Order: sequence, then structure tokens, then C-alpha cells
Amino acid sequence: MTPDRKKVMQHINIGCQLQPSLHLPQHAPFPDLIDNAHFRAYTRAVHDVGGEPDVPIQWEEKEEEVWEHNTFITCEVLAWRGVWNAEERRRRQNVDVGQTQYLGLSYYGRWLLTAARILVDKQYITNSELSDKMNEVRKRYE
Repeated sequence: MTPDRKKVMQHINIGCQLQPSLHLPQHAPFPDLIDNAHFRAYTRAVHDVGGEPDVPIQWEEKEEEVWEHNTFITCEVLAWRGVWNAEERRRRQNVDVGQTQYLGLSYYGRWLLTAARILVDKQYITNSELSDKMNEVRKRYE
């Protein structure tokens, strides 16, 4: 069943209203004041896209790029070293990133962002050390 445009736009508009970056006041309503569409939008996790209305996409087989492979290996090594476990990584890269970054970054892009955040959050590196290393790498490729 293909959803009609009106229902898709209604779902998108409700989701947009709930984004914290818009700073719309959201008072905690009584349960009987929440309709089904708002309840669904409130309780939906960012990565839970199964059954969501969307346009058809073309499936393409793709070889992993070198940076994607290196990101996977780096994340596995962080797990082996005890920096994080697989469940923490999945939660941080799929749920905690927010809808804009979840939909805007590639799969391994979210892994990379999450690895950097974990290393800073757990104080393995500082923000300035991360920034300095990024600048060093950027200069290598200019």
C-alpha cells in the first residue's frame, strides 16, 4: 500500500514540530489530549524506520571504501580495548545522534562521529587534541 502525499506530509510535519531545535513549548499533556499521530511521533526512535511512509529507492550494491573499512576496524579495536561495547556503540550512533545527523550522515559516518564523541566524552582525548589531529590530517590532503 502506497501512502498518500497528505498522510506523509502530516507525519513529517508532526515530527518536525517535536524537534528540540525548534524550541516550541511542549507542555506535558494529559494522555487523553494526545491523538494517535502525536503519540506515534513522540514514541518513535530516530532509527526505527520500519514501516514508515517513504518513496521507493533503488537498491545498489556498493564496495566499502577504504575510510569505511578503516572506521570499522577502529571501532572494533576500541571495543577490544574496552572503550565501549557493541550495544553502547549502536545506541550512541543510532538513537543519540538525533534525526538530522542520523538521516544526514552515511552509515560509517555515524560510526566515525560516535567514536570521536565517545573518546572525548570518556576523556581518552580532549576536544583540542581531536581538533589538532583533524587539522593535521586535513593539511596532509590539501
